Amino acid sequence: MPVAASAIYFLNLRGDVLINRLYRDDVGGNMVDAFRTHIMQTKEMGTCPVRQIGGCSFLYMRISNVYIVIVVSSNANVACALKFIVEAVVLFKSYFGGAFDEDAIRNNFVLIYELLDEIMDFGYPQNLSPEILKLYITQEGVRSPFSSKPSERAVPNATLQVTGAVGWRREGLFYKKNEVFLDIVESVNLLMSSKGSVLRCDVTGKVLMKCFLSGMPDLKLGLNDKIGLEKESQIKSRPMKSGKTIELDDVTFHQCVNLTRFNTEKTVSFVPPDGEFELMKYRITEGVNLPFRVLPTIKELGRTRLEVNVKVKSVFGAKIFALGVVVKVPVPKQTAKTSFHVTSGKAKYNASIDSIVWKIRKFPGQTEATMSAEVELISTMVEKKSAPRPPIQMEFQVPMFTASGLRVRFLKVWEKSGYNTVEWVRYITRAGSYEIRC
Repeated sequence: MPVAASAIYFLNLRGDVLINRLYRDDVGGNMVDAFRTHIMQTKEMGTCPVRQIGGCSFLYMRISNVYIVIVVSSNANVACALKFIVEAVVLFKSYFGGAFDEDAIRNNFVLIYELLDEIMDFGYPQNLSPEILKLYITQEGVRSPFSSKPSERAVPNATLQVTGAVGWRREGLFYKKNEVFLDIVESVNLLMSSKGSVLRCDVTGKVLMKCFLSGMPDLKLGLNDKIGLEKESQIKSRPMKSGKTIELDDVTFHQCVNLTRFNTEKTVSFVPPDGEFELMKYRITEGVNLPFRVLPTIKELGRTRLEVNVKVKSVFGAKIFALGVVVKVPVPKQTAKTSFHVTSGKAKYNASIDSIVWKIRKFPGQTEATMSAEVELISTMVEKKSAPRPPIQMEFQVPMFTASGLRVRFLKVWEKSGYNTVEWVRYITRAGSYEIRC
């Protein structure tokens, strides 16, 4: 939190203080009375998790029959505070055998005070990982008779874990077959005018990984981003190779990524967690390759008829294809009858969403498909008002294609034992908000 927490309180449903910890002296010890009087005793208790009373803010959450309240004297990051509460409850449950309620708190006063001193320092959140804290806070909590038996887990190396080097991965992992799966999943957001000009276009993407690797491997991922390629050419003192480069915006990484090495070398280096995780997220606003072009034509034939023609062109390569293509063409609410002719797929009128739904199971690249429809409307005596039509919407999924042009140049795995690995890379582009005005 940019502004530190001043105190944290644990209250039961009657408002009695079960346990509390003051981290700073900028709030009085009677602030819990204000919370009890102005919040708990009113009907607005469950409407908003943030309340301001006087010069203090109360950020609270109910877990079972306990209220956890964080008090701050200035503006704070609310999302960070609530995230801290959630992670703290997970930590307490790991010590209490899966239970967190008023009885568990009363039975574990000493342990909770010790944990509160470790997970927050002068009001600033610290490490909340149960695996790491259990390395040096070895006291076991008093477990409820209804709690589950703790699972036996391998104890990781204390030195590496406490220093925060690889707190997300335990040592001693072993797999007969070492494999890495990498997926680049992108969503295309488009708003196009009826004349074919792009009004808004961007791509949001994420790199998903699934690792089944033995030991403590060090992975290095190279992408065709412009900054990374320029940095690599400077280090190797040779001109940058020709080819498409992209500029990534708003990049966020998983905590396993070595940010120091990324800032100096512009390569993504990391010790991966075991199993599935999200390595990074990004956004692209320039140089977007649209997978489809949609050309709609809607003509009004008198007061009771419409003629709809929609042509869809696939722009991606001829060797790949799109799956689950759906085109939704909005029609007036007073539609009485429709007739269709399509060159591919099937079309039908869906009265619940007032749209013609055209579905194509498999759409090859560098091809086009058309739909012609005649719509008969119910004749009404009400004067028709000219209003903008809702846009045409598309849904699709294109494997082995990225709208941003992002590509994996290399994925290297190094481990001191020198075992061989199998790397799998897949690209998927989906429709986010893909709309065409008509």
